Amino acid sequence: MAAEYAERASRLPHAVVWTRGAEGGEAVTVLPDGCMDLLWTEGRLLVAGPDTRAYRPGLGAQGPWAGIRFHPGTAPALLGVPANELRDRRVELADIWSAADEVRHFTEGVDAAADPAAALEELALRFAADSPPPDPLLRAVVASLAAGRSVAATAESVGLGARRLHRLALNAFGYGPKTLARILRLQRALALARSGVPFAETAARAGFADQAHLARDVRELTGEPLSGLVRQ
Repeated sequence: MAAEYAERASRLPHAVVWTRGAEGGEAVTVLPDGCMDLLWTEGRLLVAGPDTRAYRPGLGAQGPWAGIRFHPGTAPALLGVPANELRDRRVELADIWSAADEVRHFTEGVDAAADPAAALEELALRFAADSPPPDPLLRAVVASLAAGRSVAATAESVGLGARRLHRLALNAFGYGPKTLARILRLQRALALARSGVPFAETAARAGFADQAHLARDVRELTGEPLSGLVRQ
């Protein structure tokens, strides 16, 4: 089993602070969720871009780890990089920012902290203070798609044409609104199934055509059957 994982709400609105100890066995698979993370492990600060498929850490990912998980669409403004440039990638913060000395200073500060997760949160709050506030339009897009509305209905509700919404989504979320909608639907299904809702009912409530459609989508996005994900 992997070492213990814990998370809490961040003082940064709509973000989550999480920690994981050193891996004691198989590394944990990270499922796509529309989010981006600022990551720390000893001596390193990284950014996890938005995933379109399950991410399985390789060798050298034993940890311990701390992270800030940003609400979909909020990290690009804080980090100064379009989300689509980081899609399906884990990138050193120093490779994104030209100020290598500044990144080294940040890393050393988190390394030396008694509570690295709290120090990482302070760093994220500092980034947020130096960035424009989150765009409420992006939050409206996420809320609409998370509720199961179609891309067309979402575009109409926020007053954007389909092409403009697609361009906005690439920059903010890392992929088009159809992919984001599919990932958010996966997360709805996982939440329902893990709460004990039968799979057929989960499929209907989450917006799938049927249980077979649910099973195919889960396999394509995660590489695992829904039953296995529910047990994790």
